[in-house]
Amino acid sequence: MITRNALPLALRWRALRPIPKVAAAFPRPRPYIVTANRRQDVFHSQLEDPSSATILSSLKTSPQVPQTLTEKIVQRYSVGLPKDKFVRSGDYVTLAPHKCMTHDNSWPVALKFMKLGATEIKDPDQIVMTLDHDVQNKSESNLKKYRQIEEFAKKNKVDFYGAGRGIGHQIMIEEGYAWPSTLAVASDSHSNMYGGIGCVGTPVVRTDAASIWSTGRTWWQIPPIARVELKNTLPKGVTGKDVIISLAGLFNDDEVLNHAIEFTGTEETMRSLPVDDRLAIANMTTEWGALSGLFPIDSVLHGWLRSKATMASLYKASELVDNSTHRRFNHAKIDKLYEDRLTADKGAKYAKTLFLDLATLSPYVSGPNSVKVATPLKELEAQDIKIDKAYLVSCTNSRASDLAAAAKVFKDAAKENGGIVPRIPTSVSFYIAAASLPEQQAAEEQGDWQALLDAGAHPLPAGCGPCIGLGTGLLEPGEVGISASNRNFKGRMGSTEAKAYLASPEVVAASALSGKINGPGWYEKPEGVTGVLRGEGDGIPEESRMISVEEALEKIIGQADEMVEEAEQGGLAAQHQKEDQSLTEDQSLTEEQSLTEILPGFPEKVEGEIIFCDADNINTDGIYPGKYTYQDDVTVDKMAEVCMSNFDPSFASMARQGDILVSGFNFGCGSSREQAATAILAKKIPIVVAGSFGNIFSRNSINNALMGVEVPRLVQRLREVFSHSTSSMVKDGAVTEPENNRQSLDSPPPAPLNVPQEGKTLTRRTGWRFLWDVRRSKVEVQEGEGGPKWSQKVGELPPNVQEIIARGGLESWVKSQIVGSKS
Repeated sequence: MITRNALPLALRWRALRPIPKVAAAFPRPRPYIVTANRRQDVFHSQLEDPSSATILSSLKTSPQVPQTLTEKIVQRYSVGLPKDKFVRSGDYVTLAPHKCMTHDNSWPVALKFMKLGATEIKDPDQIVMTLDHDVQNKSESNLKKYRQIEEFAKKNKVDFYGAGRGIGHQIMIEEGYAWPSTLAVASDSHSNMYGGIGCVGTPVVRTDAASIWSTGRTWWQIPPIARVELKNTLPKGVTGKDVIISLAGLFNDDEVLNHAIEFTGTEETMRSLPVDDRLAIANMTTEWGALSGLFPIDSVLHGWLRSKATMASLYKASELVDNSTHRRFNHAKIDKLYEDRLTADKGAKYAKTLFLDLATLSPYVSGPNSVKVATPLKELEAQDIKIDKAYLVSCTNSRASDLAAAAKVFKDAAKENGGIVPRIPTSVSFYIAAASLPEQQAAEEQGDWQALLDAGAHPLPAGCGPCIGLGTGLLEPGEVGISASNRNFKGRMGSTEAKAYLASPEVVAASALSGKINGPGWYEKPEGVTGVLRGEGDGIPEESRMISVEEALEKIIGQADEMVEEAEQGGLAAQHQKEDQSLTEDQSLTEEQSLTEILPGFPEKVEGEIIFCDADNINTDGIYPGKYTYQDDVTVDKMAEVCMSNFDPSFASMARQGDILVSGFNFGCGSSREQAATAILAKKIPIVVAGSFGNIFSRNSINNALMGVEVPRLVQRLREVFSHSTSSMVKDGAVTEPENNRQSLDSPPPAPLNVPQEGKTLTRRTGWRFLWDVRRSKVEVQEGEGGPKWSQKVGELPPNVQEIIARGGLESWVKSQIVGSKS
């Protein structure tokens, strides 16, 4: 029988489990399409020199297999691949990114860099530094930090953009650093935005950035890849911002959490989405929960690139255009890009497919205080919701086209006001900041910037500002704000006692003008539309499906792959049907699998008693309190004492050295503080087991030598036995921006804490034993003395990750590389 071990998904070692379903209210024309993962064998560096394993990418592979667009781009930027290796979702790879951007957090990264013993940046052309988050802050401490960053950049001959020049992500786009068919990373969660121009953009944490500065490389695990098929075209008055607000609010059950997204559609559909709309959509795939959001490299992008190349050539001497821009944007480079244009292969495998019919959308508003709540504008207009502040800021929607849409609201109103632009009510403050100086200049040339000023808008410097909760115009307690930015959870834009909504630039402008949530009246509803059509699959009913011979062959091959995968799983479904009768045998496993190579210094087995923290979405503030995050003198003993204290103060007295910490789903969501991992290690807990992990926590865990494995079945069994409820969960309040989180600057949105409605015990000693057999890629669970015993296959822990953990984390690994390069 052909066998393939399931590889880990989304940066951790995932046990086989059912694919989650979209909410029952969605149409269900087809089931999810599930990707079969390939087994990992040995690393290239070990084939050449077993004594010097580096963070290299995964496995040998067989002959060429169809790849998604994401996989093809990752293939180009993976180093050390064995000959004829084609990367797939689930593979661990060593990346040499095309570009790496850091912003206000460049100095903390520089401190890590110097702490590692590095003296020079490996490849200065790979690095971009911008100052964009706290540009309104004129305090001496902030100005000192900005000077340190600028001096460091100049010393290392790194491209640098100072405060007020623009938001880093916008600079990456408009200056050509993020380029189609490349892979770029940034120490900020909105690097997803680069996908709007066909560049895989994904976030990294500061330790990763320091690794890239030092070695030119970091590690990555290719996430599961979801295809989102956009159908038809948007009605008049509906924008790209409405698309992503509706996607995040209507597919709000973590369908794409920690996935890479590829947006697809017919040529007609894609031609209807200009690049600025694509950038807004890709930008907010972060809020939707994804690690990247990629649009195709098509004719729309081609036209945009040509325009940028022409402009760069004409204005290369302008003060507002960097004098090297024309080297990154030029027609010869574009010719080469489209001569070898990358597209997804026919037959490429996706973890799931969703569809959204654009023709059925209307203007949508997100919130209050959650991107998972999306409401048609018409419904909110009827509620007469008064606002206090409005914002047209951020890298999401503050380009010239967005400023033009907002200005049109006031220009149209001026036509009915004797040609005079009407003023915003005195009860409303409207703040505007362009995404960059060139975008502001374009708006000024069109008269749009002045129209907004004439209406009473307050201009701010090009930068993040209120979007990140810094500077002028923050929401005060009891206030209501509406913004064209990307996040609206509590406290993000000011007070936790305020309400924040998100909408398109024109809805924000119309709301500012009317003093309440309102639209400009541009929407034209198509005939016959009664609701938003969306769901699983591609949205084509089977009875209406017509396929070509080529497509039929692909379908047959896909069905054959599914049959092989079912055989490999060894009757997993039958096993679950028998679980109620006996958990002593696991029918899905076989001991005939090949063994994982264990590197010197890495344990073959990890075992201990399970201590169960029964909740989903425990964020990093719950694991390690924010008030300690920015204290540099916290001892290891103190870290151990406060570990998990914001979740359950009794944890410190209950947990023991060597315990196995088990928790629910999305463990470690929220801010990117690395102490969430190191505090658990300080408690002398060697491994965390969860239903699933937050992505950045997973990176921080491996980077800091904390092991983790996903076993959803274990969480289910613990809840069945101890909570007496597996589905009744209650949210503990709304999502709130953790204290001081603005200073981390690179944090994804957290999720509401879910705790069991029955069984109020947050932490309990279970008496159960857990063993992870790393060599056999298997976990074993003994459910108490004399209780059932069962085992389950988990993904392989590959040698490159083993070495990082064995060396004590990524920083130690980087140090070894620096020492090795000098010897």
